[in-house]
Amino acid sequence: MRPAHALASLHLAVALFGIAGLFGAWLALPPTAIVLGRTTIAAATLALVAAATNSWSRPTAGLALNGAVLAVHWVAFFAAIQVAGVAVGLIGFASFPLWTLVLERVTGERRGSGRDAVIALLVVAGLLLTVRRFDLQDEVVRGLAWGVLSGATFAWLAVRNRRFARAHAARAIALWQNAFAAACLLPVAVLLDAAARPTARELALLVVLGVVCTALAHTLFVASLATVSAHTASVVAALEPVYGIALATALLGERPTIGMLAGCALLVIASVVASRDAAGRMPDSPG
Repeated sequence: MRPAHALASLHLAVALFGIAGLFGAWLALPPTAIVLGRTTIAAATLALVAAATNSWSRPTAGLALNGAVLAVHWVAFFAAIQVAGVAVGLIGFASFPLWTLVLERVTGERRGSGRDAVIALLVVAGLLLTVRRFDLQDEVVRGLAWGVLSGATFAWLAVRNRRFARAHAARAIALWQNAFAAACLLPVAVLLDAAARPTARELALLVVLGVVCTALAHTLFVASLATVSAHTASVVAALEPVYGIALATALLGERPTIGMLAGCALLVIASVVASRDAAGRMPDSPG
């Protein structure tokens, strides 16, 4: 793949990850039902690709745990969007660089540095700028809390996936994580969302979410890594909330506040600063 094509593929993948947030507003389904549909369709799509390319690999207990974490990550992500809108959900999710630093320190993969303090300050400031008032009854506060949980679980998943990437192909990791996430959510959806029945329109949206914004986006992201550097991929991935908020403004009519835009800018800067440490290291796909 030529560098220009690889970079275009990378930006398209990140934009598709950002678009995924809009489905939380388009789908009148509980978050667990949305994620069950997304992971089931994505896993089925990736399984067909594995069968067509004869590239099967066996699942492991570690990938099963990753699937459970992925389920929590996406449920929290869509809950944030349904509570407070796409912008707030994506801003909360964009706190993941801070959680990555914390987890790397806990696991001994990273030593403290002055840059860590800068990243922490940027993330905290970005989140504070988003909040209008500190009241648990405020939908922005509740939505931001769900978004932060989404970012924290994504960071945990990214740190764990870094180890699995040494022994498993990225497509195989995505396949089994989505499959196990669906398996975890199926009993939850049956017990809590048994009355939820997607319409034909919602089923079509779930197919687009699972195939285009999950399976295809992941494939484009991984394919671009064969040409672009890990640092470049990390910086472009930091633009996910920017793409998502811009698309929510254009397609949903959302109007983020000045505080939200300023907070988003600080979180993007935090992601870029954090990504400087990723130069020469394979990043994990977002979304």
